[in-house]
Amino acid sequence: MYNNSNITGGAIAGITLVVMLAGCTVGPDFKRPSPPDVAEYTTDLLPAQTDSTPSRLGGSQHFVEGRRINQQWWHEFGSPKLDALVHEALLNSHTLAESQATLREAREIYAARAGSTLYPQAGANISNQRQRFSPSASGLDGDASEFSLYNASVGVQYNLDLVGGNRRALEALAANIDYKRYLLEGTKLTLAGNIVTAAITQSSLAAQIQITETILQALEEQLDLTRSRVRLGETSPDDVLALQTQVEQTRAGLPLLRNELQQGEHLLATLSGRPPGDKGLPSFILEDFTLPAELPLTVPSELVRSRPDILAAEALLHAANAEYGVAVANLYPQLNLSADLGSQALTSGAFFGSGSAIWILVGQLTQPLFNAGLPAEKRAALAAFDAAAANYQDVVLESLRNVADVLRALDNNAQRLTALFAAGEAASDSLESMQRQYSLGTASYVQVLIAIQQAQQTQINLIDAQAQRLVDSAALYQAMGGGCSNYEKKISELDERNNKTILEGSS
Repeated sequence: MYNNSNITGGAIAGITLVVMLAGCTVGPDFKRPSPPDVAEYTTDLLPAQTDSTPSRLGGSQHFVEGRRINQQWWHEFGSPKLDALVHEALLNSHTLAESQATLREAREIYAARAGSTLYPQAGANISNQRQRFSPSASGLDGDASEFSLYNASVGVQYNLDLVGGNRRALEALAANIDYKRYLLEGTKLTLAGNIVTAAITQSSLAAQIQITETILQALEEQLDLTRSRVRLGETSPDDVLALQTQVEQTRAGLPLLRNELQQGEHLLATLSGRPPGDKGLPSFILEDFTLPAELPLTVPSELVRSRPDILAAEALLHAANAEYGVAVANLYPQLNLSADLGSQALTSGAFFGSGSAIWILVGQLTQPLFNAGLPAEKRAALAAFDAAAANYQDVVLESLRNVADVLRALDNNAQRLTALFAAGEAASDSLESMQRQYSLGTASYVQVLIAIQQAQQTQINLIDAQAQRLVDSAALYQAMGGGCSNYEKKISELDERNNKTILEGSS
Protein backbone atom coordinates (compact mmCIF):
# COMPACT_ATOMS: atom_id res chain seq x y z
CA MET A 1 0.00 0.00 0.00
CA TYR A 2 1.43 3.43 -1.00
CA ASN A 3 2.07 6.13 1.54
CA ASN A 4 0.19 9.19 0.28
CA SER A 5 2.24 11.51 2.49
CA ASN A 6 5.46 10.31 0.85
CA ILE A 7 3.98 10.90 -2.58
CA THR A 8 2.84 14.37 -1.58
CA GLY A 9 6.21 15.12 -0.01
CA GLY A 10 8.06 13.99 -3.14
CA ALA A 11 5.86 16.16 -5.32
CA ILE A 12 6.44 19.15 -3.07
CA ALA A 13 10.19 18.51 -3.12
CA GLY A 14 10.16 18.30 -6.92
CA ILE A 15 8.16 21.51 -7.23
CA THR A 16 10.49 23.21 -4.76
CA LEU A 17 13.52 22.12 -6.82
CA VAL A 18 11.94 23.45 -9.99
CA VAL A 19 11.12 26.77 -8.34
CA MET A 20 14.65 27.09 -6.97
CA LEU A 21 16.25 26.29 -10.31
CA ALA A 22 13.92 28.40 -12.44
CA GLY A 23 15.39 31.81 -13.11
CA CYS A 24 18.96 31.01 -12.07
CA THR A 25 21.76 31.10 -14.63
CA VAL A 26 24.68 28.73 -14.16
CA GLY A 27 28.21 29.51 -15.21
CA PRO A 28 30.25 32.61 -14.31
CA ASP A 29 28.87 36.03 -15.22
CA PHE A 30 31.12 37.90 -17.63
CA LYS A 31 33.37 40.61 -16.21
CA ARG A 32 35.29 42.95 -18.45
CA PRO A 33 39.06 42.37 -18.21
CA SER A 34 41.00 44.81 -16.08
CA PRO A 35 42.84 47.54 -18.02
CA PRO A 36 46.62 47.26 -18.37
CA ASP A 37 48.48 48.37 -15.26
CA VAL A 38 50.83 50.78 -17.04
CA ALA A 39 50.83 54.56 -17.15
CA GLU A 40 53.03 55.15 -20.20
CA TYR A 41 53.49 53.57 -23.61
CA THR A 42 57.27 53.96 -23.69
CA THR A 43 60.10 53.38 -21.22
CA ASP A 44 60.85 57.09 -20.90
CA LEU A 45 58.49 60.04 -21.01
CA LEU A 46 57.83 61.57 -24.40
CA PRO A 47 57.97 65.35 -24.76
CA ALA A 48 54.70 67.27 -24.58
CA GLN A 49 55.27 68.33 -28.18
CA THR A 50 57.33 67.24 -31.15
CA ASP A 51 60.45 68.98 -32.36
CA SER A 52 59.76 72.44 -33.76
CA THR A 53 60.07 72.77 -37.53
CA PRO A 54 59.54 75.81 -39.79
CA SER A 55 55.88 76.82 -39.95
CA ARG A 56 55.71 76.16 -43.67
CA LEU A 57 56.63 72.55 -42.89
CA GLY A 58 53.96 72.18 -40.22
CA GLY A 59 55.61 73.43 -37.07
CA SER A 60 55.49 71.35 -33.87
CA GLN A 61 52.65 69.09 -32.78
CA HIS A 62 51.25 68.99 -29.24
CA PHE A 63 49.98 65.83 -27.54
CA VAL A 64 46.72 66.48 -25.67
CA GLU A 65 45.92 63.75 -23.17
CA GLY A 66 42.23 62.91 -22.88
CA ARG A 67 41.23 64.94 -25.93
CA ARG A 68 38.02 63.66 -27.50
CA ILE A 69 38.72 62.06 -30.86
CA ASN A 70 36.55 63.12 -33.76
CA GLN A 71 35.02 60.04 -35.35
CA GLN A 72 35.62 61.72 -38.70
CA TRP A 73 39.25 62.29 -37.78
CA TRP A 74 40.39 62.67 -41.39
CA HIS A 75 38.77 66.13 -41.33
CA GLU A 76 41.68 67.19 -39.11
CA PHE A 77 43.91 67.31 -42.22
CA GLY A 78 41.89 70.16 -43.71
CA SER A 79 41.42 68.70 -47.20
CA PRO A 80 37.88 68.86 -48.66
CA LYS A 81 38.98 66.54 -51.47
CA LEU A 82 40.14 63.97 -48.95
CA ASP A 83 36.92 64.31 -46.92
CA ALA A 84 34.83 63.72 -50.03
CA LEU A 85 36.87 60.70 -51.08
CA VAL A 86 36.64 59.04 -47.65
CA HIS A 87 32.90 59.71 -47.57
CA GLU A 88 32.54 58.13 -51.00
CA ALA A 89 34.53 55.09 -49.91
CA LEU A 90 32.41 54.59 -46.79
CA LEU A 91 29.34 54.53 -49.03
CA ASN A 92 30.69 52.36 -51.84
CA SER A 93 33.26 50.00 -50.32
CA HIS A 94 32.45 46.35 -50.96
CA THR A 95 34.58 45.32 -47.98
CA LEU A 96 32.45 47.54 -45.78
CA ALA A 97 29.27 46.16 -47.34
CA GLU A 98 30.44 42.64 -46.49
CA SER A 99 31.03 43.60 -42.85
CA GLN A 100 27.62 45.27 -42.67
CA ALA A 101 25.98 42.14 -44.08
CA THR A 102 27.67 39.86 -41.53
CA LEU A 103 26.48 42.19 -38.76
CA ARG A 104 22.90 41.96 -40.03
CA GLU A 105 23.29 38.19 -40.21
CA ALA A 106 24.41 38.04 -36.56
CA ARG A 107 21.46 40.17 -35.48
CA GLU A 108 18.97 37.99 -37.35
CA ILE A 109 20.49 34.81 -35.91
CA TYR A 110 20.05 36.28 -32.44
CA ALA A 111 16.45 37.24 -33.22
CA ALA A 112 15.71 33.73 -34.52
CA ARG A 113 17.20 32.05 -31.45
CA ALA A 114 15.45 34.45 -29.08
CA GLY A 115 12.12 33.79 -30.77
CA SER A 116 12.51 30.03 -30.41
CA THR A 117 13.75 29.97 -26.78
CA LEU A 118 12.42 32.93 -24.83
CA TYR A 119 8.80 32.46 -25.87
CA PRO A 120 6.41 29.47 -26.10
CA GLN A 121 6.10 27.86 -29.50
CA ALA A 122 2.56 27.39 -30.82
CA GLY A 123 1.39 25.41 -33.81
CA ALA A 124 -1.97 24.54 -35.36
CA ASN A 125 -2.90 21.19 -36.87
CA ILE A 126 -5.93 20.24 -38.94
CA SER A 127 -6.34 16.75 -40.40
CA ASN A 128 -8.96 14.35 -41.65
CA GLN A 129 -8.82 10.66 -42.42
CA ARG A 130 -11.15 8.10 -44.02
CA GLN A 131 -11.38 4.78 -42.22
CA ARG A 132 -13.17 1.48 -42.77
CA PHE A 133 -14.23 -0.46 -39.69
CA SER A 134 -15.12 -4.16 -39.84
CA PRO A 135 -16.87 -5.50 -36.69
CA SER A 136 -15.98 -9.06 -37.64
CA ALA A 137 -12.29 -8.28 -37.14
CA SER A 138 -13.10 -7.75 -33.48
CA GLY A 139 -15.43 -10.76 -33.22
CA LEU A 140 -18.58 -8.63 -33.45
CA ASP A 141 -21.61 -8.93 -35.64
CA GLY A 142 -22.56 -6.32 -38.16
CA ASP A 143 -21.67 -4.92 -41.52
CA ALA A 144 -18.48 -3.09 -42.28
CA SER A 145 -18.81 0.69 -42.33
CA GLU A 146 -16.76 3.63 -43.48
CA PHE A 147 -16.47 6.99 -41.76
CA SER A 148 -14.39 10.17 -41.75
CA LEU A 149 -12.50 11.39 -38.66
CA TYR A 150 -11.68 15.06 -38.34
CA ASN A 151 -9.07 16.52 -35.96
CA ALA A 152 -8.20 20.14 -35.19
CA SER A 153 -5.80 21.16 -32.45
CA VAL A 154 -3.44 23.85 -31.21
CA GLY A 155 -0.19 22.78 -29.54
CA VAL A 156 2.06 24.86 -27.30
CA GLN A 157 5.61 23.93 -26.23
CA TYR A 158 7.97 25.75 -23.89
CA ASN A 159 11.37 25.06 -22.41
CA LEU A 160 11.38 26.42 -18.88
CA ASP A 161 15.18 26.99 -19.07
CA LEU A 162 15.69 26.04 -15.42
CA VAL A 163 19.37 26.89 -15.22
CA GLY A 164 19.64 29.51 -17.93
CA GLY A 165 21.24 27.50 -20.72
CA ASN A 166 19.11 29.24 -23.34
CA ARG A 167 19.85 32.61 -21.81
CA ARG A 168 23.57 31.90 -21.89
CA ALA A 169 23.27 30.87 -25.54
CA LEU A 170 21.54 34.16 -26.30
CA GLU A 171 24.20 36.00 -24.36
CA ALA A 172 26.83 34.37 -26.59
CA LEU A 173 24.91 35.41 -29.71
CA ALA A 174 24.59 38.97 -28.39
CA ALA A 175 28.34 39.03 -27.79
CA ASN A 176 28.82 37.84 -31.36
CA ILE A 177 26.76 40.83 -32.51
CA ASP A 178 29.16 43.06 -30.56
CA TYR A 179 32.08 41.29 -32.21
CA LYS A 180 30.68 41.87 -35.70
CA ARG A 181 29.88 45.46 -34.86
CA TYR A 182 33.43 46.19 -33.72
CA LEU A 183 34.79 44.41 -36.77
CA LEU A 184 32.68 46.80 -38.83
CA GLU A 185 34.10 49.76 -36.92
CA GLY A 186 37.60 48.39 -37.43
CA THR A 187 36.94 47.99 -41.15
CA LYS A 188 35.79 51.61 -41.36
CA LEU A 189 38.87 52.76 -39.47
CA THR A 190 41.21 50.74 -41.67
CA LEU A 191 39.49 51.91 -44.86
CA ALA A 192 39.72 55.58 -43.87
CA GLY A 193 43.34 55.14 -42.77
CA ASN A 194 44.31 53.46 -46.03
CA ILE A 195 42.73 56.24 -48.08
CA VAL A 196 44.42 59.00 -46.06
CA THR A 197 47.79 57.24 -46.30
CA ALA A 198 47.40 56.58 -50.03
CA ALA A 199 46.40 60.20 -50.70
CA ILE A 200 49.37 61.58 -48.75
CA THR A 201 51.72 59.11 -50.47
CA GLN A 202 50.35 60.21 -53.83
CA SER A 203 51.06 63.85 -53.00
CA SER A 204 54.60 62.97 -51.91
CA LEU A 205 55.33 61.04 -55.10
CA ALA A 206 53.87 63.81 -57.24
CA ALA A 207 56.20 66.31 -55.55
CA GLN A 208 59.21 64.03 -55.93
CA ILE A 209 58.43 63.59 -59.63
CA GLN A 210 58.11 67.35 -60.07
CA ILE A 211 61.45 68.02 -58.36
CA THR A 212 63.17 65.23 -60.30
CA GLU A 213 61.82 66.60 -63.58
CA THR A 214 63.05 70.09 -62.65
CA ILE A 215 66.48 68.75 -61.77
CA LEU A 216 66.55 66.72 -64.99
CA GLN A 217 65.72 69.78 -67.04
CA ALA A 218 68.49 71.74 -65.33
CA LEU A 219 70.95 68.90 -65.92
CA GLU A 220 70.03 68.71 -69.61
CA GLU A 221 70.55 72.45 -69.96
CA GLN A 222 73.88 72.10 -68.20
CA LEU A 223 74.79 69.22 -70.51
CA ASP A 224 74.11 71.37 -73.59
CA LEU A 225 76.19 74.16 -72.11
CA THR A 226 79.05 71.78 -71.31
CA ARG A 227 79.07 70.42 -74.85
CA SER A 228 79.35 73.95 -76.11
CA ARG A 229 82.28 74.56 -73.77
CA VAL A 230 83.97 71.39 -75.04
CA ARG A 231 83.69 72.68 -78.61
CA LEU A 232 85.27 75.94 -77.48
CA GLY A 233 88.02 74.04 -75.67
CA GLU A 234 87.02 75.42 -72.28
CA THR A 235 86.53 72.02 -70.66
CA SER A 236 87.33 68.38 -71.27
CA PRO A 237 85.04 65.75 -72.84
CA ASP A 238 85.14 63.88 -69.52
CA ASP A 239 82.89 66.52 -68.05
CA VAL A 240 80.32 65.77 -70.75
CA LEU A 241 80.46 62.06 -70.02
CA ALA A 242 80.09 62.61 -66.27
CA LEU A 243 77.17 64.95 -66.75
CA GLN A 244 75.50 62.67 -69.27
CA THR A 245 75.74 59.81 -66.76
CA GLN A 246 74.05 61.98 -64.15
CA VAL A 247 71.30 62.96 -66.61
CA GLU A 248 70.46 59.38 -67.50
CA GLN A 249 70.56 58.21 -63.89
CA THR A 250 68.15 60.96 -62.96
CA ARG A 251 65.94 60.11 -65.94
CA ALA A 252 65.94 56.44 -64.93
CA GLY A 253 64.46 57.28 -61.54
CA LEU A 254 61.36 58.89 -63.05
CA PRO A 255 59.66 55.67 -64.31
CA LEU A 256 60.01 54.11 -60.86
CA LEU A 257 58.39 57.13 -59.22
CA ARG A 258 55.64 57.22 -61.85
CA ASN A 259 54.99 53.54 -61.35
CA GLU A 260 54.52 54.02 -57.61
CA LEU A 261 52.26 57.02 -58.27
CA GLN A 262 50.10 55.10 -60.75
CA GLN A 263 49.78 52.11 -58.44
CA GLY A 264 48.74 54.50 -55.68
CA GLU A 265 46.06 55.95 -57.96
CA HIS A 266 44.76 52.45 -58.66
CA LEU A 267 44.67 51.75 -54.93
CA LEU A 268 42.75 54.95 -54.18
CA ALA A 269 40.24 54.11 -56.89
CA THR A 270 39.52 50.60 -55.64
CA LEU A 271 39.39 51.73 -52.00
CA SER A 272 36.72 54.26 -52.94
CA GLY A 273 34.72 51.64 -54.83
CA ARG A 274 35.76 52.71 -58.33
CA PRO A 275 37.50 50.74 -61.08
CA PRO A 276 41.20 51.61 -61.46
CA GLY A 277 40.55 53.14 -64.89
CA ASP A 278 38.12 55.75 -63.53
CA LYS A 279 39.23 59.21 -64.68
CA GLY A 280 37.23 61.18 -62.10
CA LEU A 281 39.52 60.37 -59.19
CA PRO A 282 40.97 63.48 -57.49
CA SER A 283 44.72 64.00 -57.37
CA PHE A 284 46.55 65.31 -54.30
CA ILE A 285 49.53 67.54 -53.62
CA LEU A 286 51.22 68.18 -50.28
CA GLU A 287 49.70 71.65 -50.08
CA ASP A 288 46.24 70.01 -49.87
CA PHE A 289 46.98 68.84 -46.34
CA THR A 290 47.39 70.64 -43.04
CA LEU A 291 49.45 68.97 -40.34
CA PRO A 292 47.25 68.66 -37.20
CA ALA A 293 48.69 70.92 -34.52
CA GLU A 294 47.10 68.98 -31.65
CA LEU A 295 47.05 65.21 -31.44
CA PRO A 296 44.85 63.16 -29.07
CA LEU A 297 46.57 60.90 -26.57
CA THR A 298 44.56 58.24 -24.78
CA VAL A 299 46.18 56.71 -21.69
CA PRO A 300 46.77 52.93 -21.79
CA SER A 301 44.01 52.20 -19.26
CA GLU A 302 41.50 53.87 -21.60
CA LEU A 303 42.91 52.46 -24.81
CA VAL A 304 41.19 49.13 -24.17
CA ARG A 305 37.86 50.98 -24.43
CA SER A 306 38.93 52.92 -27.53
CA ARG A 307 40.23 50.49 -30.14
CA PRO A 308 37.78 48.37 -32.13
CA ASP A 309 40.22 45.45 -32.38
CA ILE A 310 40.50 45.28 -28.56
CA LEU A 311 36.73 45.62 -28.17
CA ALA A 312 36.23 42.86 -30.75
CA ALA A 313 38.60 40.58 -28.83
CA GLU A 314 36.69 41.39 -25.64
CA ALA A 315 33.42 40.45 -27.36
CA LEU A 316 34.93 37.09 -28.36
CA LEU A 317 35.95 36.58 -24.74
CA HIS A 318 32.40 37.40 -23.62
CA ALA A 319 30.98 34.91 -26.13
CA ALA A 320 33.38 32.18 -24.95
CA ASN A 321 32.35 32.84 -21.34
CA ALA A 322 28.68 32.47 -22.25
CA GLU A 323 29.36 29.30 -24.26
CA TYR A 324 31.00 27.84 -21.16
CA GLY A 325 27.78 28.63 -19.28
CA VAL A 326 25.83 26.72 -21.93
CA ALA A 327 28.09 23.69 -21.49
CA VAL A 328 27.58 23.82 -17.70
CA ALA A 329 23.81 24.15 -18.13
CA ASN A 330 23.73 20.98 -20.23
CA LEU A 331 24.71 19.03 -17.11
CA TYR A 332 21.54 20.12 -15.29
CA PRO A 333 17.90 18.98 -15.66
CA GLN A 334 15.86 20.25 -18.59
CA LEU A 335 12.12 20.90 -18.13
CA ASN A 336 9.89 20.98 -21.20
CA LEU A 337 6.18 21.78 -21.03
CA SER A 338 3.73 21.00 -23.80
CA ALA A 339 -0.04 21.29 -24.16
CA ASP A 340 -2.53 20.44 -26.90
CA LEU A 341 -6.12 21.63 -27.10
CA GLY A 342 -8.34 20.45 -29.92
CA SER A 343 -11.52 18.93 -31.18
CA GLN A 344 -12.33 15.58 -32.77
CA ALA A 345 -15.46 14.48 -34.61
CA LEU A 346 -16.79 11.84 -36.95
CA THR A 347 -18.44 12.65 -40.24
CA SER A 348 -21.81 13.23 -38.74
CA GLY A 349 -20.66 14.48 -35.33
CA ALA A 350 -20.51 18.00 -33.93
CA PHE A 351 -16.99 19.18 -34.63
CA PHE A 352 -16.74 21.85 -31.97
CA GLY A 353 -19.29 20.55 -29.57
CA SER A 354 -18.61 20.12 -25.87
CA GLY A 355 -18.30 16.40 -26.29
CA SER A 356 -15.67 16.67 -29.02
CA ALA A 357 -13.05 18.63 -27.07
CA ILE A 358 -9.74 16.93 -26.27
CA TRP A 359 -6.70 18.20 -24.37
CA ILE A 360 -3.26 16.97 -23.39
CA LEU A 361 -0.85 18.53 -20.87
CA VAL A 362 2.67 17.11 -20.54
CA GLY A 363 5.58 18.14 -18.37
CA GLN A 364 8.90 16.39 -18.99
CA LEU A 365 11.90 16.77 -16.67
CA THR A 366 15.08 15.25 -18.11
CA GLN A 367 18.23 14.78 -16.04
CA PRO A 368 21.39 13.48 -17.71
CA LEU A 369 22.55 10.41 -15.80
CA PHE A 370 25.47 9.20 -17.87
CA ASN A 371 26.79 11.04 -20.89
CA ALA A 372 30.56 11.08 -21.06
CA GLY A 373 30.42 13.72 -23.77
CA LEU A 374 28.88 16.44 -21.60
CA PRO A 375 31.83 16.85 -19.19
CA ALA A 376 34.16 16.85 -22.20
CA GLU A 377 32.08 19.62 -23.79
CA LYS A 378 32.39 21.60 -20.57
CA ARG A 379 36.18 21.18 -20.56
CA ALA A 380 36.34 22.11 -24.24
CA ALA A 381 34.32 25.26 -23.59
CA LEU A 382 36.66 26.18 -20.74
CA ALA A 383 39.67 25.66 -23.01
CA ALA A 384 38.01 27.90 -25.63
CA PHE A 385 37.57 30.57 -22.97
CA ASP A 386 41.24 30.31 -22.01
CA ALA A 387 42.20 30.69 -25.67
CA ALA A 388 39.95 33.76 -26.03
CA ALA A 389 41.50 35.25 -22.88
CA ALA A 390 45.03 34.72 -24.24
CA ASN A 391 44.01 36.23 -27.57
CA TYR A 392 42.59 39.28 -25.78
CA GLN A 393 45.82 39.85 -23.87
CA ASP A 394 47.83 39.47 -27.08
CA VAL A 395 45.65 42.03 -28.89
CA VAL A 396 46.07 44.47 -25.99
CA LEU A 397 49.86 44.10 -26.00
CA GLU A 398 50.05 44.53 -29.77
CA SER A 399 47.88 47.65 -29.49
CA LEU A 400 50.18 49.13 -26.85
CA ARG A 401 53.18 48.38 -29.08
CA ASN A 402 51.42 49.98 -32.05
CA VAL A 403 50.79 53.19 -30.10
CA ALA A 404 54.35 53.25 -28.76
CA ASP A 405 55.76 52.84 -32.28
CA VAL A 406 53.63 55.69 -33.63
CA LEU A 407 54.52 58.04 -30.78
CA ARG A 408 58.22 57.37 -31.29
CA ALA A 409 57.83 57.89 -35.04
CA LEU A 410 56.09 61.23 -34.55
CA ASP A 411 58.89 62.53 -32.35
CA ASN A 412 61.75 61.07 -34.38
CA ASN A 413 60.39 62.10 -37.77
CA ALA A 414 59.86 65.66 -36.55
CA GLN A 415 63.54 65.75 -35.59
CA ARG A 416 64.43 64.22 -38.95
CA LEU A 417 62.44 66.89 -40.78
CA THR A 418 64.20 69.67 -38.85
CA ALA A 419 67.60 68.21 -39.72
CA LEU A 420 66.64 67.70 -43.37
CA PHE A 421 65.45 71.27 -43.65
CA ALA A 422 68.81 72.49 -42.39
CA ALA A 423 70.54 70.07 -44.76
CA GLY A 424 68.46 71.35 -47.65
CA GLU A 425 69.38 74.94 -46.92
CA ALA A 426 73.06 74.01 -46.76
CA ALA A 427 72.89 71.89 -49.94
CA SER A 428 71.20 74.73 -51.81
CA ASP A 429 73.85 77.21 -50.72
CA SER A 430 76.61 74.73 -51.60
CA LEU A 431 75.20 74.13 -55.09
CA GLU A 432 74.90 77.84 -55.76
CA SER A 433 78.48 78.38 -54.60
CA MET A 434 79.85 75.53 -56.71
CA GLN A 435 78.04 76.74 -59.82
CA ARG A 436 79.52 80.21 -59.27
CA GLN A 437 83.02 78.78 -58.80
CA TYR A 438 82.62 76.55 -61.87
CA SER A 439 81.62 79.50 -64.02
CA LEU A 440 84.80 81.27 -62.82
CA GLY A 441 86.89 78.16 -63.50
CA THR A 442 87.91 77.67 -59.85
CA ALA A 443 85.95 74.43 -59.33
CA SER A 444 85.72 71.23 -61.32
CA TYR A 445 82.52 69.89 -62.70
CA VAL A 446 82.86 66.84 -60.46
CA GLN A 447 82.37 69.16 -57.52
CA VAL A 448 79.31 70.64 -59.20
CA LEU A 449 77.85 67.15 -59.77
CA ILE A 450 78.36 66.24 -56.14
CA ALA A 451 76.57 69.44 -55.10
CA ILE A 452 73.71 68.67 -57.50
CA GLN A 453 73.31 65.15 -56.15
CA GLN A 454 73.25 66.40 -52.56
CA ALA A 455 70.69 69.08 -53.37
CA GLN A 456 68.52 66.61 -55.25
CA GLN A 457 68.58 64.00 -52.52
CA THR A 458 67.93 66.45 -49.68
CA GLN A 459 64.92 67.93 -51.48
CA ILE A 460 63.43 64.50 -52.06
CA ASN A 461 64.17 63.46 -48.48
CA LEU A 462 62.56 66.66 -47.24
CA ILE A 463 59.37 65.93 -49.15
CA ASP A 464 59.36 62.36 -47.89
CA ALA A 465 59.75 63.57 -44.30
CA GLN A 466 56.89 66.06 -44.69
CA ALA A 467 54.62 63.32 -46.00
CA GLN A 468 55.76 60.92 -43.30
CA ARG A 469 54.69 63.33 -40.55
CA LEU A 470 51.23 63.45 -42.08
CA VAL A 471 51.15 59.65 -42.32
CA ASP A 472 52.33 59.35 -38.71
CA SER A 473 49.52 61.66 -37.59
CA ALA A 474 46.95 59.53 -39.39
CA ALA A 475 48.50 56.43 -37.83
CA LEU A 476 48.08 57.94 -34.36
CA TYR A 477 44.37 58.57 -34.95
CA GLN A 478 44.05 54.94 -35.98
CA ALA A 479 46.11 53.72 -33.03
CA MET A 480 43.88 55.69 -30.65
CA GLY A 481 40.82 53.95 -32.09
CA GLY A 482 39.62 56.66 -34.45
CA GLY A 483 36.84 57.78 -32.13
CA CYS A 484 35.48 54.26 -31.60
CA SER A 485 35.39 55.00 -27.85
CA ASN A 486 32.75 57.66 -28.53
CA TYR A 487 30.78 55.08 -30.51
CA GLU A 488 31.21 52.51 -27.74
CA LYS A 489 29.86 54.94 -25.13
CA LYS A 490 26.78 55.57 -27.25
CA ILE A 491 25.92 51.89 -27.44
CA SER A 492 26.88 50.91 -23.88
CA GLU A 493 23.45 51.68 -22.41
CA LEU A 494 21.75 49.79 -25.23
CA ASP A 495 24.02 46.80 -24.62
CA GLU A 496 23.22 46.84 -20.90
CA ARG A 497 19.49 46.84 -21.64
CA ASN A 498 19.90 44.01 -24.14
CA ASN A 499 21.93 41.93 -21.70
CA LYS A 500 19.36 42.51 -18.98
CA THR A 501 16.63 41.33 -21.33
CA ILE A 502 18.67 38.25 -22.24
CA LEU A 503 19.34 37.25 -18.65
CA GLU A 504 15.82 37.96 -17.37
CA GLY A 505 13.79 37.19 -20.46
CA SER A 506 12.64 33.73 -19.37
CA SER A 507 12.86 34.17 -15.60
